[in-house]
Amino acid sequence: MSRIWCVVVGSVLSCLVSVTQAADLTSPVGLWKTVDDHTHKARSLVRIVEVGGELQGRVEELLNRQPDDDPDGLCRKCPGERKDQPIVGMTILWGLKRDDDEYDGGEILDPKNGKTYRCKMHVIDGGRRLEVRGYIGISLIGRTQTWVRVE
Repeated sequence: MSRIWCVVVGSVLSCLVSVTQAADLTSPVGLWKTVDDHTHKARSLVRIVEVGGELQGRVEELLNRQPDDDPDGLCRKCPGERKDQPIVGMTILWGLKRDDDEYDGGEILDPKNGKTYRCKMHVIDGGRRLEVRGYIGISLIGRTQTWVRVE
């Protein structure tokens, strides 16, 4: 009898883990490969985490370096405390809060030009991709990148 009970409990736990993992795909929390919307090349790996109910994204790795990128990987055009700091390890996304199936109300930094934009995002393709929109003022004035989930 105890052997049957172990099998039943193991099956239930396995199902719960599967459901939990599937639910996680609706969230942007995880590791993402950023893709340049002009060149369509991977540019970096960004880890998105939730802190105090808000999303934050930090650069973990730079990919496909371009000739006009800073050779030392520093944010030369960033203002304030980010100026001349390493891009790897830098928080470039902050303040996004869930609003139904979208995350909004935050900001995103483009280390290439040092500018900060308002930001919103939502998960698409069953959690495999993330549409990230940076904009000025209203969402119509901006651009969208589609990032690819790594984990």
